[in-house]
Amino acid sequence: MNKSELIEAVAAQKGLSYKKAEEIVNTIFDAMTDAMIQGDRIEIRGFGSFVINSYKAYTGRNPKTGESIAVKPKKLPFFKVGKELKERVDKD
Repeated sequence: MNKSELIEAVAAQKGLSYKKAEEIVNTIFDAMTDAMIQGDRIEIRGFGSFVINSYKAYTGRNPKTGESIAVKPKKLPFFKVGKELKERVDKD
């Protein structure tokens, strides 16, 4: 499922116009993104949690040339699936 399919599903389930459902989905995604930018953890019970993992700077290597490259520190979002979702997906 991609974002437009999610918008269509919200619109169909709640009887909303596509435009209104798109606004709702975008608002949720924007709020989640803003929270992660601020370093907050997002936890949705029964679904999972989003956290930011910080990685230190290190010296990497260009695989083509073998040249050493300084890699800057970075922060990446990470999703950890919740127990309930894991069980529902694994159910046969």
